[in-house]
Amino acid sequence: MSIIVKLFGDLRKKICSNDLTGGLPSLITINNKGLATISDLLEYLNIKQSETSHVFVNGLYSGFSKKIKDGDRIGLFPRNMGLLYKWYFQKEEDDEQEH
Repeated sequence: MSIIVKLFGDLRKKICSNDLTGGLPSLITINNKGLATISDLLEYLNIKQSETSHVFVNGLYSGFSKKIKDGDRIGLFPRNMGLLYKWYFQKEEDDEQEH
């Protein structure tokens, strides 16, 4: 299976690939190559955490430690498209340490 990543705004410019499909946002399908968290995905895409404002995993406002798996749909928004989510919604996170 794979992960579908939607890139919004300026983050589209970060990805120069034939994998992009037309329209907005840009869609990328990534075969899960050992990517465990949003942080891993950002590193794989060469996007810095400081360049993002909001991350959504399967429609839920999420943080950088959120675990990802095959079949997930991920939306990445750049800083200049920041929204007021942080004041109204709690981020979905996963503990990076296994207990």
